[in-house]
Amino acid sequence: MALISAFVISMVFSELVLVCHSNPICGSGYPEDEIPVYKEDRDYVHFAQNLEFWEAEYFLWASYGYGLDVLAPNLTKGGPPPIGVQKANLDPLIHNIIMEFGNQEIGHLRAIDSIMGGIPRPLLNLSRENIGKIFDAAFEYKLEPPFDPYRDSLSYMLSCYIIPYVGMNGYVGMNPNLKGYASKRLVAGLLGTEAEQDAVIRMYLYERADEIVYPYEYNVANFTARISNLRNELGMCGIKDEGIFVPLELGAENRTESNVISADYYSLAYSRTPREILRIVYTTGNEHMPGGIYPHGANGRIAREFLKQP
Repeated sequence: MALISAFVISMVFSELVLVCHSNPICGSGYPEDEIPVYKEDRDYVHFAQNLEFWEAEYFLWASYGYGLDVLAPNLTKGGPPPIGVQKANLDPLIHNIIMEFGNQEIGHLRAIDSIMGGIPRPLLNLSRENIGKIFDAAFEYKLEPPFDPYRDSLSYMLSCYIIPYVGMNGYVGMNPNLKGYASKRLVAGLLGTEAEQDAVIRMYLYERADEIVYPYEYNVANFTARISNLRNELGMCGIKDEGIFVPLELGAENRTESNVISADYYSLAYSRTPREILRIVYTTGNEHMPGGIYPHGANGRIAREFLKQP
């Protein structure tokens, strides 16, 4: 089994171990004489890094008006800059939240790069026209005027409903396949933050569930239901996505239609495989056919292997 040398494990882990050894009160909690990262772990995390790049660029550009090429160019590994992304018209509250999210994503990319080694940033199409097409697909007709995610805070937060949740699904699905203790710690930390980001977005939208999204005739709750339904259809593996209100049979313990947190029958986070995620983020329903946010496909061994297949 090919292994990644412990020498390349991140400074985060190195510093933590140093602190733990120098302070016997704080044990490291990690197994001794175990392998920190397996080669297969790196493939899984690299797959997820594609979504981390999407989140980083989308959040940073919306809040700062620029992204990784200015704030952390070394993390792009020479990958192409995103298409059509821009600063959003955000109110102070959402601006601060999204700026924080963006900087968190830089941290995620640094952690992945330090522990696993990074992949090049894939080409991302974050133009208003491209994101608008996702909303057209969700409503099954062309919205007029076209949906513009950069128009205002509500529009932007509705577009953010698309992102961290899918990444969270991927980390839940990935977790049982990981072997190294450092890999598991990394993914647990990434999963926790993704879930928290998703909860902030969902709570913001939940508080505005009945608000009509100007200039359309649909309210916020309807938008979330449509997007979730689209992801379920594209993923092709049943219900793993729910809007902010659901029928009682899908609510927690079948007792509530409120659905601030999307979860399964046991109120556990839904899991998705790389195949399902690619079908969704490509918006093609086909893991072998790139499109959507990733016009040239995602990077890393797992994603590129799918592109080689018919």
